[in-house]
Amino acid sequence: MKFIHLTDTHVIGKGLLYGQDPAARLRAAVTSINTEHSDAAFVVLTGDMTHWGDTAAYARFSAEIKKLTMPFHLMVGNHDDTNAFSEAFPDTPRDTSNFVQTGFDTLYGRLLLLDTKEPGTHAGAYCDARSAWLRHELAYSNGPIILFMHHPPFKTGIASMDKIMLQNAEGFYDVIAPYKSRIRHLFFGHVHRAIFGNWRGISYSCMRGLNHQVALDLSGEESRISGQFESPAYGVVLLSDDQITVHLHDFMDPSERFFL
Repeated sequence: MKFIHLTDTHVIGKGLLYGQDPAARLRAAVTSINTEHSDAAFVVLTGDMTHWGDTAAYARFSAEIKKLTMPFHLMVGNHDDTNAFSEAFPDTPRDTSNFVQTGFDTLYGRLLLLDTKEPGTHAGAYCDARSAWLRHELAYSNGPIILFMHHPPFKTGIASMDKIMLQNAEGFYDVIAPYKSRIRHLFFGHVHRAIFGNWRGISYSCMRGLNHQVALDLSGEESRISGQFESPAYGVVLLSDDQITVHLHDFMDPSERFFL
């Protein structure tokens, strides 16, 4: 099975963001997905659909994302506004505490889409109510689990982003630790970089954003986030019984293809 991991589209209502048009980048990504990966079962977007969380931005985002020819699953990030998002996408599933998180089954495991947004801050959180939902999902599912979240629950080495990671990471880990043997992978966004690794035995990956990236600054600088314009990308995920393969696709790379 194939699916697409898309993240951090940062669409705005009109104009440019840091000199770029996020809606145009999203349009190019959707065109690429429809053209090159029409056999994908679905797309998961791990948050920050918009940059300012305003109604006009969600209208513009909606117009582009709905051009996908396969189902898509949307998650909120720190730049999103949950109320404005809900007005634009009223049918998005919620948990019993009204957080934007849900789960669905595939042939190769149950996918859990988590809500790590905390109003009033760019850092992530996972409160008792959300943890109770996740604990229930993990306890009552028998097979493999794949997790999706916006904020990573661990440091990536970029101090400015580590400052706004999931703040109660140890509490989150306590919830998932009894089920680690069934957690196949963790997908996240927020950091705007291609990152792959392993956290306490759980493999993970992150994708670049579409409009702008976070620079690879490992100097320890916390006060400012350095940005740059590396190529936008999305993840092409191949899922089977015994393997998960994550390809980073530079879909706007203009270089010529040739046979080796």
